[in-house]
Amino acid sequence: MATRLKSKTLAAVPQSKNDCAESIRLLGELQRQFERERAAMNDAIGAITQRYQPVLSALQQRIDALQGGVQAWCEAHRTELCGAGDRLGKTAHLVTGEVSWRLRPPSVSIRGTDAVLDTLLRMGLGRFVRVKNEPNKEAMLNEPDAVRGIAGINIVTGVEDFVVTPFEVEVTQ
Repeated sequence: MATRLKSKTLAAVPQSKNDCAESIRLLGELQRQFERERAAMNDAIGAITQRYQPVLSALQQRIDALQGGVQAWCEAHRTELCGAGDRLGKTAHLVTGEVSWRLRPPSVSIRGTDAVLDTLLRMGLGRFVRVKNEPNKEAMLNEPDAVRGIAGINIVTGVEDFVVTPFEVEVTQ
């Protein structure tokens, strides 16, 4: 696991080549300990999830069954719960809670985007096609002199990262 330093915040600065080698060794130890702790945490999360999953699944099934039954009864009795005719309400207040009916806002679902775009354009419905204009950064990197001096564009070059990679043995299984 290589460590990239982005800031110039320094803690203990080694005073010799041996001190630097020792710091790199310690850095490797700390990184490996960090990964061991992360793995232990993930193992614990996995065990907790596995322990509670059957209970949660059983409870969810009971919740779904009860909700389905309540909905079926309320649908059958909506007129008496919410009123009749033009005054049909959307919420019924019961002793232990309330039930409500809400219309979702309209939405559009598209499958096969390329085919839909082609059809819209062929039918003269281009107003339903969005064209996105955005700066082409790759082209600017290929021709930096053409955009040099334009406000808002800055070509960044020559940034150097410092990378520390402690030696460790990879084991394959």
